[in-house]
Amino acid sequence: MIPTKWIYRFDELGKEHNDIVGKKCASLGEMTRAGFQVPPGFALALEAYDRFMKETGAIEEVRQYLTTFSADPNNPADMSKYEEASEVIRGIVESKEMPQDMEDVIRQYYDGLCQMTGISDIPVATRSAGPASHPGQYETYLYVRGGSEVMENIIKVWSSTFNQRSIIARARLGLPLEYDPVGVAVLKMVNARAAGVMFTLNPVTGDPSKIVIDGNWGLGESVVSGSVTPDEWMVDKVILEITKVIVSPKLKEYVLDTKTGRTMFVDIPPDRQNAPCLSREEILELAKIGKKIEDHYGIAQDTEWAIDNDLPFPENVFMLQCRPEQVWSQRKKEPLLGKKSGYELLMEKALTPTKVKL
Repeated sequence: MIPTKWIYRFDELGKEHNDIVGKKCASLGEMTRAGFQVPPGFALALEAYDRFMKETGAIEEVRQYLTTFSADPNNPADMSKYEEASEVIRGIVESKEMPQDMEDVIRQYYDGLCQMTGISDIPVATRSAGPASHPGQYETYLYVRGGSEVMENIIKVWSSTFNQRSIIARARLGLPLEYDPVGVAVLKMVNARAAGVMFTLNPVTGDPSKIVIDGNWGLGESVVSGSVTPDEWMVDKVILEITKVIVSPKLKEYVLDTKTGRTMFVDIPPDRQNAPCLSREEILELAKIGKKIEDHYGIAQDTEWAIDNDLPFPENVFMLQCRPEQVWSQRKKEPLLGKKSGYELLMEKALTPTKVKL
């Protein structure tokens, strides 16, 4: 076990550090250490969140505010109270500046990233990383440039632990509302020409001899969210041959507005709508990587990938996320809970929206 500290390069981390830096950071570190192509970056541990909240006085101000707060998380009529509480608490957190010693160290890591890539003020993403899976619960900020913006957006990621949805979830579980430490991954932006997901088995039948790749133009959010019908390829894992191809009409893609750092869901030009978003060599390269990742972890994986428009093949193929496949590969070993912990199952229940009877 490495000594406890609050900031790490990805190559210092592995899957055993989930509880120190959060699952996403630990996964990026594990893939980096194993030699897979991952965007370079660094991770702020849960300890950094703890230091920020305590040393800036934010946690005391939040606690003071909450002494006057009362609402029932299961009463639809009280949802507006949680929305108002979220705005107030996020305002408190985002009004604080990063402690000077922490800012100095974070700037050193960011400058190191700029030097490593040879890009001044390199654009990065700041992504939340909880020690348990909270898919879509916290916020991510894209195309963050320069030391000052990095500080601002790390604090925004921490602040997102106080969004309305998260506060309600903690209230339903009887957890403290004023504190939910998460890690933050700061990693180089991939200028995604195409992106998507890859399963190292057939997610429909559970056939472990197949790899299934889904992709669309632009950022991977359109595939992950299910907002488009993606292209799909099936690859025989043994002989690495493409056995099935479905090229779907693709009408929309997520692209990045580099001026605002926000994603836009825009129309795809007609000349790309019916064209496959991956080349044959990119499909086979992804399948090879998928096989190696499964071998590394010893279990089928559910992964996210992106193809960088600025780099030549195969340097343009990046892995962004990797987690155990949760259905077929878990059935024999863990028929009741799969890989999810009891806490994660409780969070799923707590995050279920309350229905309003009319």
